[in-house]
Amino acid sequence: MEWIDLTQTIHPEMPGVNLREAKNLEKDGWNATTIEMYSHSGTHMDAPIHFGVDGPTIDQIPLANLMGYARILDLTGILPSALIQVSDLGPLREELKTGDSLIIHTGWSQYARTSMEKYRNELPRISEELANWLVERGIKMIVVEPPSVANVNDLQEVTRIHRILFSGKIIIVEGICNLEEIQTDEVELMVLPLKVGGGDGAPARVIAKPLN
Repeated sequence: MEWIDLTQTIHPEMPGVNLREAKNLEKDGWNATTIEMYSHSGTHMDAPIHFGVDGPTIDQIPLANLMGYARILDLTGILPSALIQVSDLGPLREELKTGDSLIIHTGWSQYARTSMEKYRNELPRISEELANWLVERGIKMIVVEPPSVANVNDLQEVTRIHRILFSGKIIIVEGICNLEEIQTDEVELMVLPLKVGGGDGAPARVIAKPLN
């Protein structure tokens, strides 16, 4: 099966993004663009320093940690601002193994195109119970469609959830899309963030190959 791109396209209307002409073909002999981006714009990966946790910066994360087997949890139709609990895992509660990654399909990426306010302010998020469970199970990566795994308008919550996951050495990937193109719940996953020295996070290209 072919690889599927789970990455949002970077564009000028995306929050935290500024694209402007640097060179012009007619005047300078070639086209070039100056790109200014918030490190957590669009599809991106977080590093532990993002919330003050000891661990590798974005450029230090081993490549082997950025790829491997992942399961997709289908929670499409989830209510706005819902807390995702361990019970929502269904059969995956028994099937996920140490070293697996978990992708949560909520359908939330649609709001990045239609309602940025809803996308950011009403996102379904990971409960503290689930965050601790993922750490105990030894999950490699948690990958979500919303711009965060927690409520970005609640500093205590967003800090607590990120710190739990980072302290358990779980890689956090946020802002993916196009999960509706995958017709299986098992994929080979690859996440490649920009190699920003000392980075707290970076835009990332996220791709998946359906298995079975």
